[in-house]
Amino acid sequence: MTEASQAGMYKRVMVKLSGEALTGPDDHGLHAPTLSRIAADLVDAAKLGTEIAVAVGGGNFFRGMQGADKGIERARADSIGMLATVMNALAIEAAVEAEGHAARALSAIPMPSLCQPYSRQAALHHLAKGRICILAGGTGNPFFTTDTGAVLRGAELSADVVMKATQVDGVYTADPKRDPQAQWLARLTHDEAIERRIAVMDTAAFALARENSIPIMVFSIGETGAITRALTGQGRYTLVTP
Repeated sequence: MTEASQAGMYKRVMVKLSGEALTGPDDHGLHAPTLSRIAADLVDAAKLGTEIAVAVGGGNFFRGMQGADKGIERARADSIGMLATVMNALAIEAAVEAEGHAARALSAIPMPSLCQPYSRQAALHHLAKGRICILAGGTGNPFFTTDTGAVLRGAELSADVVMKATQVDGVYTADPKRDPQAQWLARLTHDEAIERRIAVMDTAAFALARENSIPIMVFSIGETGAITRALTGQGRYTLVTP
């Protein structure tokens, strides 16, 4: 199947990008070459004609559970984590624009002096104009992960698939970094992912995807062109289906 025909299967996609994916070989923060590589990949995917939204995490700066472990109450720690996602969204927006493509950062936490507040109508408008939308702030509420936020926004925006970018090339029966006998799975259902407690996304995210019949594509973001290859069916990935 050609790139154009495969990409045509997906009119609109939601890419879930973790904050850790932006660190590259570093321990934390933003790694400029990695940021540029991912931005170029997003632009290449958009050039196929698919509308691209990106829900970004903030774990490269701060994670809510990490703060809770340090004595910060969970709700406040999650709020700090949501602010970290805004920093990442602004960085991705700038990196995409540096590649010559229009982008808009939208935050579930209103901060209009920095970026546009998120609304479904605004995001749909930007997507229709061909702009890459980078969505920050998760759901805008504590106690929900950015994975759940990605599926929620995917449902709101009628995304055809949620593309979960990870450090491994799909779902395995066990952690492949710890268990050499772990087997790669090409496909499974939302129910199976929940029953097996697949850790690639939290249970709430899988349940929300199941309720809204949204497939989840789990793939590795570690190499150049990873998003485009997964989008066009050329890469290796696991598809979690209703």
